[in-house]
Amino acid sequence: METQPLKRCGCDSPTDKCPDMPRTIQPADLNPDTTLVFDVRREADYAASKEIIPYAMWKNPEKIDAWIGALPLTQDVVIYCVRGGSVSNSVVDRLQAAGVKARFIEGGIEAYKAAGGKLAKK
Repeated sequence: METQPLKRCGCDSPTDKCPDMPRTIQPADLNPDTTLVFDVRREADYAASKEIIPYAMWKNPEKIDAWIGALPLTQDVVIYCVRGGSVSNSVVDRLQAAGVKARFIEGGIEAYKAAGGKLAKK
């Protein structure tokens, strides 16, 4: 039986999903002043919106291969899409598989707004 190499996150899970790494963060628990935040809304959703979580940087989820290698492996990263659905799930899967300590905001930017999170104009 061939052993799988350890992923950069250090777990030996045979799948790409790290069982020890949380997948989500509650909207009220996010502090954008002290967290590295990325907006991964689809391009059309991002373009249609006038708001962003303060200090968040937009990254096109469809071009993840172009930017995934530039993310830090030693810092917690939080991402969000519109509602915390398929876009956030697929991006978190890819990031965690690459060893990035990534989570997504449960319910996306909509839940963050509903929880009273501060927003900035883009």
